[in-house]
Amino acid sequence: MKREYHKWSSPALGRDMELLVFGHAGLPALVFPSSCGRFFEFEDRGMVNAVHEKLEHGRLQLICVDSVDSESWYNRAVPPRWRIARHMQYEQYLMQEVLPLIRQHNPSSQLGAIGCSFGGYHALNIALRHPDVFSAMLSMSGAFDTSSFLSGYYDDDCYFNIPMHYLSNLGDPWYLHRFRHNKYILATGVHDQCWNANERMAQIFRDKNIPCQLDVWGDGTGHDWPWWLRMLQTYL
Repeated sequence: MKREYHKWSSPALGRDMELLVFGHAGLPALVFPSSCGRFFEFEDRGMVNAVHEKLEHGRLQLICVDSVDSESWYNRAVPPRWRIARHMQYEQYLMQEVLPLIRQHNPSSQLGAIGCSFGGYHALNIALRHPDVFSAMLSMSGAFDTSSFLSGYYDDDCYFNIPMHYLSNLGDPWYLHRFRHNKYILATGVHDQCWNANERMAQIFRDKNIPCQLDVWGDGTGHDWPWWLRMLQTYL
């Protein structure tokens, strides 16, 4: 299986950023780590190995990026306006620096977004904000209302990065047309603390007539890596 390590000084973030690419061809998917996680998390947790056959046979490519959660949403040492501003810089890094790297290495017109826990938020949010770029999304145990990270602060950037808020009110045909041609999967479990958040998010999709697959796993499924590994194997 092909494995590539990349590191460069990000103009958007003003610091070095690292990522790993697994696989040589197939559907490219941007992989977000869990809360404040690192780019090597998916590999360390056995998630890459769980889908190694698809990676080896050129059916799938994973681009595992670093997070800046500790500098944005989770950074209580700075005002909330700076938290959301740092998140916006992170999106700029992804769209203007990581995306060209993906396109350079993979000619596919499709692109997925994948994440577990807080990574599931990132995957859904970027897929909804850029439906012309991301054609598929898999969130495992995600939660999608980040209001609690903002200490009561709220502006347009906050609004447009809380999927439960902006999707509820969205009526732009440009977005809705693309949403309805993309694939969205929300996976959670009966013992997952994010089950309710996924039910609420799926209802917003239904209210907007946007196809969305909500799967609530039984069999004791909770909020942890053993279940996310099984989910990844099932959906990919």
